Amino acid sequence: MGTSSQYSSSAFLQPRSCMNIIAVFILFTLLNSIFHVHGESEKHIPVTSKFQTINFYNGYSNLWGPQHQQVSEDESSTTIWLDSSSGSGFKSLKAYKSGFFSAAIKLQAGYTAGVIAALYLSNNQDYPGHHDEIDIEFLGTTPGKPYTLQTNVYVNGTGDGQVLTGRELKFHLWFDPTEDFHNYSILWTPSYIIFYVDDIAIRKYPRRISSTYPLRPLWVYGSIWDASSWATENGKYRADYRYQPFVAKFSRFILSGCPVSDSTCSATFSNSLISTGTGGLTSQERSRMKSIQRNNLVYNYCKDRERYPTRLPECGKRYAPSLIN
Repeated sequence: MGTSSQYSSSAFLQPRSCMNIIAVFILFTLLNSIFHVHGESEKHIPVTSKFQTINFYNGYSNLWGPQHQQVSEDESSTTIWLDSSSGSGFKSLKAYKSGFFSAAIKLQAGYTAGVIAALYLSNNQDYPGHHDEIDIEFLGTTPGKPYTLQTNVYVNGTGDGQVLTGRELKFHLWFDPTEDFHNYSILWTPSYIIFYVDDIAIRKYPRRISSTYPLRPLWVYGSIWDASSWATENGKYRADYRYQPFVAKFSRFILSGCPVSDSTCSATFSNSLISTGTGGLTSQERSRMKSIQRNNLVYNYCKDRERYPTRLPECGKRYAPSLIN
């Protein structure tokens, strides 16, 4: 009788146990599906993969120092250099109202103090003395010390008879930029600017007020030049032409934006094309950007009280820029 009762109890509990197991399995599968979908939405898709590269002459022409520039036979790359006689620079064929602009760049190793290689947006030829700029600049260095990558935003002034207001954030990269080509990119929309290194966002500059944001059309430039007065440790080390020529190589050109000449192009196209999360960055990208700013940022203009004793409008209340929002 006891044995019969025991078997009866087991028979009664077994289906319930199976149902519990099935329920747990279904719940686990559902949660796993949810997390999988979330993970897919957070998956990092390289920004540059969304655009086609172009040949040099399809988007650029030499601006100055033509004897110090060489375009590859297939026009996929160009090399520019600086020596004691001249540097060199190139300029886009069109001006833009917004867009995504990128190039892969390889820098020179060794002594490069005082030398700047740059990829930047500007309208200095249209508005001399009060122009706008969005800069990626590589500040030359001395052997054993890393290059400094400087991002900057100028609005309506360069210091030519006006107050110079640079908005520099400077970084030491997590790789050696002289060993290979790396992608450096600028996304400029009517709402924010994002600077990328190898498709990783390192800085976001939001439009808070119009007076601190570049809204006039900009051209795209690449150049190499002598900035000995300030480039390396505030001018401590100058260009030494015993090490000339100083060379910068550019390839994988991307010019994708709204040209001024195209009245049908939406000035907000970059928002819809790039934006996959809040403010153009996914939570994963924002987290990575915070990490880079925490570990690789070496200068922040918003924290330079000696230079800017009065807090600039776009800087946070505690003298730190709101770089993420």
